Amino acid sequence: MTLTLDASAVLEVLRPVQDPELQKSLVELNMIRNVAVKDGDVQFTLVLTTPACPLREFIVEDCEKAVKTLPGVQSVAVEVTAETPQQKAIPDRQGISGVKNIFAVSSGKGGVGKSTVAVNIAVALAQAGAKVGLIDADIYGPNVPTMLGLEGAGMTVRPGPQGEELEPAFNHGVKMVSMGFLIDRDQPVIWRGPMLNGIIRQFLYQVQWGDLDYLVVDMPPGTGDAQLTLAQAVPMAGAVIVTTPQSVALSDARRGLRMFQQLQVPVLGIVENMSYFIPPDRPDITYDIFGSGGGERTAKELDVPLLGCVPLEMTVREGGDRGLPIVVEHPESASAQALRIIAQNVAARISVAALTA
Repeated sequence: MTLTLDASAVLEVLRPVQDPELQKSLVELNMIRNVAVKDGDVQFTLVLTTPACPLREFIVEDCEKAVKTLPGVQSVAVEVTAETPQQKAIPDRQGISGVKNIFAVSSGKGGVGKSTVAVNIAVALAQAGAKVGLIDADIYGPNVPTMLGLEGAGMTVRPGPQGEELEPAFNHGVKMVSMGFLIDRDQPVIWRGPMLNGIIRQFLYQVQWGDLDYLVVDMPPGTGDAQLTLAQAVPMAGAVIVTTPQSVALSDARRGLRMFQQLQVPVLGIVENMSYFIPPDRPDITYDIFGSGGGERTAKELDVPLLGCVPLEMTVREGGDRGLPIVVEHPESASAQALRIIAQNVAARISVAALTA
């Protein structure tokens, strides 16, 4: 019996090919669409669960190999696109219209590079094709405008369906709001908890975010009002915990991680920042300035993923000061590559959680 080369045959041969993260058939997940066959040329669309899929090339290769086993196939063309799944609703949590997934980047203590990681994750997701927003929720120390090249910019107030709304600033593919736009450069924010609660809720619900795949929230360090407000206000896809390898940072990171778990917010994983120093004049050697392996050990002890390790390079600090994140200014650097992988891992974990909940 001769097998007819048609759309049905293509779907049948692709049925055993699985999404590596979800461990389910691409066909059953409706990730194979628009199959067309003409004179031995096969075309179809592969719909991934995130534009930042870390296994994109492997999935495409598996699809091409499977289709080429069919008799009569002359060529295979795969168009790759993505549909980011919507985070499941949570009782007593108010979602944001148009925003699919909200996740926090947090740390137990200051000085570990949390904002640098948050900014570069956001920009890396945008570079991959996702629609991304970023809330600078570090109300007392709003540094994100500087890191995104928006220092001196502002937010426009416009009428909205529920009253006045803020229009976020925009750069490097990311929409962003920050307390830094609302105060003078040297003006301190001397607020108690209720006022902090109010501004964070305003940034969540009174901003014209539009349609977003991901809303990243750069948290202040610690386990205080900002974290509690966020966790109790919106359905969160999870939290990323940033630390450095030394014991003091890891001790505080563990407390921050446990806080999110107690608030029933999924922990997406740990990022070990400043893992080692790469001298600009000797890129072939490294120095473990803050120790080594702490993030990996902590991740294993607490049974959470290690999302990645980011080396300490002078260009990271220099770019942040000039408003040029490392993934933009030096995309081939070790730090940029590590941060892109972290962004991909975060996106993949969010998609898996959304589709398996």
